[in-house]
Amino acid sequence: MLVEANTFRLAAGADEAAFLAADKRVQEAVSSLEGFVRRTTARGADGEWLVLSFWWGSSYADAAPVDDGFAALIDPSSVDRRRYETLD
Repeated sequence: MLVEANTFRLAAGADEAAFLAADKRVQEAVSSLEGFVRRTTARGADGEWLVLSFWWGSSYADAAPVDDGFAALIDPSSVDRRRYETLD
C-alpha cells in the first residue's frame, strides 16, 4: 500500500472555508477511484496543513485527477509531497 503525505500552507489571502469546501470536493471525487483506500486532512497549530492519502499502489495515485480549484488555494512554494510504501 502507498501512503502519500502532502504538507502545505494556504496561499496568501486564501479563505479557509473555500479551501475546506474544495478539499471536500476532492475527497468526494477520489473516494470512488480504483485503488483508493482512504484520505484525511489535518490542520497544524502553525497553519500548516497535512493531507494523507492511502492507495493500493503508486499507479493509482498517479492516475488521480488534480482539482485546479483546490490547487489554486495552496501556496506552491510550501508544498512537500512524500510517498511511503507500507511494510505489511
